Amino acid sequence: MNRRRKKIINLRPLGSNRFKSIYITSLILITGLSVRLVNLQVFNASTLKNKAISMQERRTDPLKRRRPIVDRNNRLVAFDKPLYELWAHPRYFNFPGDIPEKRRTIEEVVSKLSLILNIEEKFLLDKFKNKKDGVKLFDELNEEDAKNIRNLYISGLDLESYSKRIYPQGDLFSNIIGFVNDEREGSSGLELHLENKIQFIEKSNVMNKGADGTPLPDSSGPYDFINDDKRIVLTIDSRLQKIAFNILMKKVKEWNAKKGLAMVMDVNNGEILTLASVPSYDPNKFWEYDQELFKGWYLQDLFEPGSTFKPINLALALEEKVIKKNGFVQDNGSINVGGWSLSNWDKKGNGYINYPKVLQVSSNVGMVSIMQKLNPQTYWDWLKRLGIDKEIETDLFESTPGQLKSKDIFIKQPIEQAVASFGQGFSISPLKLAQLYAALANGGNEVLPHVTFDFQSHNNHFKKNKFFRDEVSTTILNWMETVVEIGTGSKAKINGYRIGGKTGTSQKAINGIYSEKKACSFVAILPIEKPKYLVFILIDEPSQPNAYGSTVAVPIAKEIIDSLIVLKKIPPSNKDNQLIVNKP
Repeated sequence: MNRRRKKIINLRPLGSNRFKSIYITSLILITGLSVRLVNLQVFNASTLKNKAISMQERRTDPLKRRRPIVDRNNRLVAFDKPLYELWAHPRYFNFPGDIPEKRRTIEEVVSKLSLILNIEEKFLLDKFKNKKDGVKLFDELNEEDAKNIRNLYISGLDLESYSKRIYPQGDLFSNIIGFVNDEREGSSGLELHLENKIQFIEKSNVMNKGADGTPLPDSSGPYDFINDDKRIVLTIDSRLQKIAFNILMKKVKEWNAKKGLAMVMDVNNGEILTLASVPSYDPNKFWEYDQELFKGWYLQDLFEPGSTFKPINLALALEEKVIKKNGFVQDNGSINVGGWSLSNWDKKGNGYINYPKVLQVSSNVGMVSIMQKLNPQTYWDWLKRLGIDKEIETDLFESTPGQLKSKDIFIKQPIEQAVASFGQGFSISPLKLAQLYAALANGGNEVLPHVTFDFQSHNNHFKKNKFFRDEVSTTILNWMETVVEIGTGSKAKINGYRIGGKTGTSQKAINGIYSEKKACSFVAILPIEKPKYLVFILIDEPSQPNAYGSTVAVPIAKEIIDSLIVLKKIPPSNKDNQLIVNKP
């Protein structure tokens, strides 16, 4: 047998230069690799870790939860309702007791879901037609349904929680509360104005996600909610609010008016118990309504107060001592001022009358004669001091400052002082008029109107003005009482109760020209012997015949006062139910 001869290859040793080259190259590679490893593991470890996690996890945005809002009697006005989204991931479908590798069909899972949700299987199956994973089945599941789904313990079903703002009183409080938009942000009313107090931020939640970005099953537990039990408490009494709202709805329709307002305020501290306005809207469906309704027109719209400003003017005249409380004035039915002829609303004269009578018959001529005794500059300074042209400090909407003629025009043109004497030629918001009347009722002290008790501490520390002397306030209130007893406010009279009031019917100016459109108002204060409540009614642009403050606004106030007496248990003014009134 022949043996093959093996070929022997002689190995030559590496040259020193070649060896050095290989050694240096290897050293460079090892060093570079080492540097890279150190860089990855030491310097960039945190960044790379976060990047990897981000590819597997989704951190949900913190929920913008909002504190509940309640009325002064703890009735819910606004709250966050917890709701849930249900996601399905068929590739993970697995029932309790199954081996980990087993996968249940979509039909099997749908069968169980349809039973507990009382929904047809076909409806659920249709959800899977266009997408086989990361399927959103529902987006407004309640807590009970969510609990029942969890109790199925089906892998591949994921519940994601969120909150929806609910307004259980519907349109009753919308003019005060406003609403939140789809981004959970306040867009009107207190929801906007007190955003920082109402909203609080929860901790974000970590949720695993798949390659397509959809939530993975069983990856998120309940949200880590902040333990927050704070509430926004309103000064509003929802019982009285509802009564006033329903009366307004009826009367605005009856008089075919543009809008209406009813307000009840505590004259001693500025707490608003009722702030009802119509037309209104349902904040649960805000997108269905005209944006004009979202305004708080009682604070943002201006009107000429008309005769309701006459008691304020008489208080100024008493303060400056240009009249005495037992004085008289001549009313011939008309008066000439700077070439302008001004007359009473009924074109009739009232003769030689005292100051209570001026209010009882709402004499324009009498008021012009009275305020002509007051120096024009002093008069303007008083209007300025009362804050006619200033914004109101409140917790409500941003207020619109009133409009007042410049000092130069007011002083140089006598007609300006004359028309101001019966509440025209300047404009204020309805809430501003209520604020001035509160001062008139409580002995002359300025108060800040507000609808939340949180504002009370600010109110207490606010440096308030003292507008009127106690004796001046008492005198004006007694005169106002005669208006209800025997004057234009007699339809507000309630046997056994001392009530003061003043009606107003002002023409509305359109493009600087007075039109036939009116604003009918009435302000009532009770009880006169110890003032506590102010009731203010304003009906804008009633279009039926015979529309005046006395015919339109006074009957509304009467119904609200009747309810106020019952709800607040206001006792009669004296034991024998006889009115105590100083008649002229």
